[in-house]
Amino acid sequence: MDRMTKVEIIMNPEKFEDLKEALNGIGITGMTVTNALGCGLQKGHKEYYRGIEVEINLKQKLKVEIVVCEVPVDQVIETALRILQTGSIGDGKIFTYDVVDAVRIRTGER
Repeated sequence: MDRMTKVEIIMNPEKFEDLKEALNGIGITGMTVTNALGCGLQKGHKEYYRGIEVEINLKQKLKVEIVVCEVPVDQVIETALRILQTGSIGDGKIFTYDVVDAVRIRTGER
C-alpha cells in the first residue's frame, strides 16, 4: 500500500468552488467538506441584533478533508495556497497527517 496522507484545509467558504476546480485539475476528485465555525487572529467582529451590539467571535469556515496517496502532498498544498492565499488574516490553515490505515466499509478492502 502506498503512503497515505490526510490534508485538512480550513478555509473561507467563498473560495470553495475555485479550490474544488483546481484540485480536480491535479487529480483530486474525492473530499469531505464540513461547515465549521472558528476564530484565530481575527478575533471576530461586532454586529447589531435588534439594536443591541453583539460580539461575534466565531467566523463561518469550511473544513475540507482529503486523503491522498497518488498525487504528491506538496502539489495539493501548493494548489490550495495558490487559490486561497490573499495575505489577509483569516485566509485559513492547512494541516497534514499520516494515515495509518483506511478501510472501505462496503467491501472491507484495506
